[in-house]
Amino acid sequence: MTDAVLIERQDPGILIVTFNQPHTLNAFSTDMATALTNALRTADSDDAIRVVVITGTGSAFCAGADFSKGSGVFAAPATETFSSDPLDDFHPWECRKPVIAAINGHAVGVGLTMTLQCDIRIVAEEAKLGIVQNRRGVLPDAHAHWTLPRLVGHGRAAEILLTGKMFCGADALSWGLASEALPANDVLDRALELATEIAVQTAPVSVGVSKRLLWMSAPSPDEINELERKLHLHLMGTADSREGIRAFSEKRDPEWSLSPTADWPQWLDER
Repeated sequence: MTDAVLIERQDPGILIVTFNQPHTLNAFSTDMATALTNALRTADSDDAIRVVVITGTGSAFCAGADFSKGSGVFAAPATETFSSDPLDDFHPWECRKPVIAAINGHAVGVGLTMTLQCDIRIVAEEAKLGIVQNRRGVLPDAHAHWTLPRLVGHGRAAEILLTGKMFCGADALSWGLASEALPANDVLDRALELATEIAVQTAPVSVGVSKRLLWMSAPSPDEINELERKLHLHLMGTADSREGIRAFSEKRDPEWSLSPTADWPQWLDER
C-alpha cells in the first residue's frame, strides 16, 4: 500500500482512510485514487468493517489537483480511457457500508467533489472549500453535477459550480453540504464517534439497504414504496429484527448476526 494513503482499522469495525501527503496539502493523485477505491472495495466485502471514515493529515483534507506540473496539469489525455471521475473504479456510494468524510481542512476541486459521493460530511469550520474547476478552464468533476444538487438544491449548486467561488466550513453547514461544522481538531473525533454509533447501534444489512435506497437516481414515490415493502419482507422475521427489539427492551447494545455478504437481497443490485 502506498504511503500516500494510510489505512487503519479501529474497533468497533471502523476503517480509517487517511490522505497522507501533507507536503502537497494532500493534492490528489492516481495512487490516492487507487488506494481509496481499493479500501472501499475491501470495506464492502468484509463483514468486520461497518463504517469507513476518510480524512487527511496536516492542515488540508485534499487540495485537489497537483499544480506542480504547471499548465500541463490539464493537458489532453493520451488515451480514450480518460475518466473525469477518479473514483470510477468503485464509488463511495457503491459501498454497502456508510462512508463519512471527515473534512479536517481545506478541500478544493476534486478534493471536495469526491466527498459529495460520501454519505455524511463533517467539516472544519475554518476550512477553505471550493469547486473551482470552471475558474481553471475545465469543469467540475466526480459526478458533481449530480451529487451537489441532491445535497443543496439546484439553485445553490448552480451558484457553487458556476461561480467557482471559495467558501468556508460554516457556509457548507448552512447550505446543507455538511451535517456538522466543528473546529478542525474535533472533526476526526466526531466522525469516529458517529461511526461508532452506526457500527454498534445499526443492523448491517438494514443500514446497507437503506443507503442503497438513498442513492437511487430519482425513483418515484411509488417505486420507493414498493422497494421499501420488498425490503421489509426481506428483513422482517429475521434474527436481527428480533435482536433489535430485545436489545432496546433490555437497554443494552445489540448483537447483530446478519451480514451483507451472506444476507444481502441480490435482486436490489439487479434493478
